[in-house]
Amino acid sequence: MSFSNQIAVLDRAVALERVGGDSELLQEMAQLFLDEYPMQLEAVRAAVRARDAKAVERSAHSLKGSVGNFGAAAAQEAALQLELLGRRGDLQTVDQAMHSLEVALSSLQPEMESLAQCY
Repeated sequence: MSFSNQIAVLDRAVALERVGGDSELLQEMAQLFLDEYPMQLEAVRAAVRARDAKAVERSAHSLKGSVGNFGAAAAQEAALQLELLGRRGDLQTVDQAMHSLEVALSSLQPEMESLAQCY
């Protein structure tokens, strides 16, 4: 694996494979993600602010599934870390994990915008 693949924000080949090669469907899914992820992210933020471990787990799990459809490994990993913290009820590092998720999603957004317009 080359260095550029290791730092790729999303894997277009994975994303296209997950929709059976249907580029129009992928474009629609990317647009749907762009429309919905701000609400999903806010749900995670609200759970973190409230220090509600179960809500952190649920909301992070939901967002993890959304980004996973696009081979967005960094965002998926960041959401997984939040999900696991919530599941364990360990909220000591939840703010750092939240920051990692926000950074990953801010890197992902322009890629998703490009994907939504690509085909």
